[in-house]
Amino acid sequence: MHIIPAIDLIEGKAVRLTQGDYSQKKEYNARPLEVAQQFEDAGLTRLHLVDLDGAKEKRVINWKVLELIASKTHLHIDFGGGVQSDDDLRVVFECGARQVTGGSIAVKQPDVFERWLSRHGSEAIILGADAKNEKIAVSGWEESTSMWIYDFVENYVDKGVKYVISTDVAKDGLLQGPSFELYRNLQDRYPSLNIIASGGVSNMSDIETLADMKLYGVIVGKAIYEGRVALKDLTRFTNP
Repeated sequence: MHIIPAIDLIEGKAVRLTQGDYSQKKEYNARPLEVAQQFEDAGLTRLHLVDLDGAKEKRVINWKVLELIASKTHLHIDFGGGVQSDDDLRVVFECGARQVTGGSIAVKQPDVFERWLSRHGSEAIILGADAKNEKIAVSGWEESTSMWIYDFVENYVDKGVKYVISTDVAKDGLLQGPSFELYRNLQDRYPSLNIIASGGVSNMSDIETLADMKLYGVIVGKAIYEGRVALKDLTRFTNP
């Protein structure tokens, strides 16, 4: 299973929110590059980089941080947050992202997302399927929809999506455990999909359970920053 540490960005700084609430922000490091280098020094090879400013403003804002981390590390970076246009996508790839996650765009402008998928391929474009009570949430989780997550994912699996990052908004940032049932349901319905769990990881036991489920990957954020999970303990998982 791929261990994918997360850095969330507001005003160029590494922060974490609770349940996507911008008023519940905690700053961890004013220099995200230092955090990324710590991940790389520990033997991790991937990074989930989220532009929270971009998610709110519906355009990529923290691209300079992406460019800096990509130029100063060898981390495989997937980038999300605010990627809403062809120009946004171009900037993100030019700044060094290996993969881009599209969530809001896949909901609101499916024709654009499908064009990206066709143009760049299913290895480069990740579907973001964030949900609250199994209904898709968008725009930094500030907007809820009536779209059932399984219908949403199925539509894009049929169009060639191979990777999905799914966050249960109700779990995110609370350190109360991931939404195991959600991921089991996704696995059962779409066995060919590479599912990346996100949100709620609180300790190594959570990670081991997800690994036993044979998920493709897990994003770990707050548990690292709060000292619940040690970086050295993560390297025993397969992390190509």
